[in-house]
This record gives sequence, structure tokens and C-alpha cells, in this order.
Amino acid sequence: MHKGFLKAGHLPTLFAAFLYFDLSFMVWVLLGPLGVFIAKDLHLNAGDKGLMVATPVLAGAFLRVVLGLLVDRYKAKRVGIGAQIVVIAGLIVAWSIGIHSFTGTLLLGGVLGLAGASFAVALPMASAWYPPQHQGTALGIAGAGNSGTVLAALFAPGLALLCGWQNVIGLAAIPLALALIVFIALAKDSPNAPAPKPLSAYIRLLQQGDAWWFMFFYSVTFGGFVGLASSLTIYFNDQYGLTPVVAGYCTAAVVFTGSLVRPLGGMVADRIGGIRALIALYSVAAAAFATIATGLSTIWLAMPVFLVGMLALGMGNGSVFQLVPQRFSREIGVMTGLVGMSGGIGGFYLASSLGYAKQLTGSYGPGFLLFAMLAALALVSITGVRRRWRTTWVELYGAARI
Repeated sequence: MHKGFLKAGHLPTLFAAFLYFDLSFMVWVLLGPLGVFIAKDLHLNAGDKGLMVATPVLAGAFLRVVLGLLVDRYKAKRVGIGAQIVVIAGLIVAWSIGIHSFTGTLLLGGVLGLAGASFAVALPMASAWYPPQHQGTALGIAGAGNSGTVLAALFAPGLALLCGWQNVIGLAAIPLALALIVFIALAKDSPNAPAPKPLSAYIRLLQQGDAWWFMFFYSVTFGGFVGLASSLTIYFNDQYGLTPVVAGYCTAAVVFTGSLVRPLGGMVADRIGGIRALIALYSVAAAAFATIATGLSTIWLAMPVFLVGMLALGMGNGSVFQLVPQRFSREIGVMTGLVGMSGGIGGFYLASSLGYAKQLTGSYGPGFLLFAMLAALALVSITGVRRRWRTTWVELYGAARI
């Protein structure tokens, strides 16, 4: 890591933001790794399973906007502490009364959505400490907290076998409480954070075309990442007959790849420009998921393609957020919420569409094919806007590298 980066910001806050984000994301996608057990006990069909794992993603999408607004007004640390307390309390209540119906899983999904909204706390907190030339690296490191989805896939199925999936929900409150203690002790709001904006300023952001472009681009990269993190345990179990634990391990391997390379995506974008990076990454993602849509016959054929596709999505997450603070540096809190919301909506679409594709056609292929087409559309779109962005951003916004 470059020495200038180490001196530029506040490393304890960066670590605290990462850990807060990491364990919150672990809880956010918890229903996915537990989905095989829950579906068996509650007798859910493929469509129900898709909606169950997609509900926390959608709830997190909209709650990110709420937390983004609160962060802008009341600072990230205060909002992060309050949100984490609510999630911990929700997990304990759900564990104590039990989940006995499909409706109960959806209600729990709404609570877990608040954990997914941690994105709108961790990224603005980290971003505010770093200058434009280090934004990609800083947000890549903080954003690598999406590796928490790996922890859920790796440990939740095995714990469910040992002590039951209902108890896993209660156990999840323990690491969240530990992360909250670290967050309280180490995190610090930057004195350079932008002053709060009136609500009308946020509404005006939605009148700017660049905001919508970022929302779309992130709905593909992050939407693909979290949609797969939520769905792959069920997919590997259904498609290839893997046990829930083995399916969880395979999911963890795929998700770990996407999490690991998010900081790399930010650093590459800092070097070559976010636009150039995204053009390459959307090309790879479109090709990978079009290949998966053909229905690869064995897990040994499917895994390398999933790994390549997730690598492109993970790096794409870092690349998008290398660009956002350059264009919207003074509105980074609310833009993080808006862009994060769109990522969650993309994840809801992918997770639910895979379930309903299986329910309606007997195959997951159509769901993967439509997602590949979205990645191809993102490729065409970023290619189309790059000339205007490159000729206007440096002059108007002082962009460092696009």
C-alpha cells in the first residue's frame, strides 16, 4: 500500500468501518445460506425461496437511503451505533419467539435489511477522511466489508446442522455486538465531512443524469454480487445436488473472490481510470453469466465461470465508487445511499428472478441470461457516456482520475 495513503487519512476509522460493514453484511445475507434448511422446514417452493432471500436485499436497498439522509444530518458514527443496536435487538427477538411461517421469514428479512444498510454508514465515514487521489483505495478497503457474506456462507450451514437454523439467528447477534464495541471505540467522524444539506438538495440530485448512471452501473455490479451471495447456496443445492454445507463452501469461495478484489478494483481505477476499468469488467461479467445461463453440466465446469464473473463484479464495485466521490464529493452521504439503494434493488431483482425462473420454466438459465444482458447494457452505456465525462469532469469537479 502506498505510504502517502497511510498518512492521508485515519486508519482506525477505516478499520472500524470495514469491521462494522463486514459483520453487518454477514447478517444481511444470512437467510441465503440457511435457505435450504428453512425451505425444508417451512415447505417453500422455488419462488418462495427466491423471494425469501431477496427480501433483506430489497429492504436494505431502501433503508440505505434513509441512513444516508441520517448520516448527512447526524454524522456516521451516531447513526451506525443506533442502527446496529436495532439489528441486534431484532435478531434476539426473532430467535426468542421463533420463525414458524413464510411470512415470518419475510419479517425477519426486513430487520436484516437494516444490517445491509450499513453500507450508507461505513463508506461515507471512510470517504470523508481521504483526498480524491486515494478515494478508490479507501472506499475499496471499507467496501471490502462485503466479505461478510463469505462468513455467512462458510459457517451458517454447518452451525444449522449442529444447533438448528433458528439458533443460528440468535448466535448472529454475538459478533454484531463485538463489532459494535470496536466501532464505538475506534471510529471517528471526520472534521472535513460536508455540512448537512436541505432535503431539496437531495431531490435535485435525482434530476441529474449522472446520478442515475451511477445508480444503474452499481445495480449491475453490486446487485450481481449480493444477489449471488444470497442465492448460490440454494442454486448449488438444487442444480448440482450438493449438500447444504458443501453448497455453502462453494458459495463462500465465489463470494470471497468478489469481496477480495473490491479494493483491487478501486486501486486499478485509481491508476487507469474508473471508466476504462468498468468497460473491461462489464465485458467479462456479461460473457461469464451468459455462459452460466447455458446450464453447465457439473459443478467443476460451473465454479471457474462463477469465479471469473464474480471477480468482474467485485472489481466493478470498487471501480464505481472510485468515480462517485469525484463527481459528488459534497453530496457523498446521500449519493452513497442512492447508489447503494440501486445496488440492493439489483440484488433483489437477481435473487428473486432466479427463483421465479426456476419456478416458471424449471431452469435458472433465463434468470442468468437476463442478468448477462443487463451487464452488456451497462457496457454499452459506460462506453456512451465516457467522452462527455472525460471532457467535463476535470474542469467542473476537479476529478483526479476517471
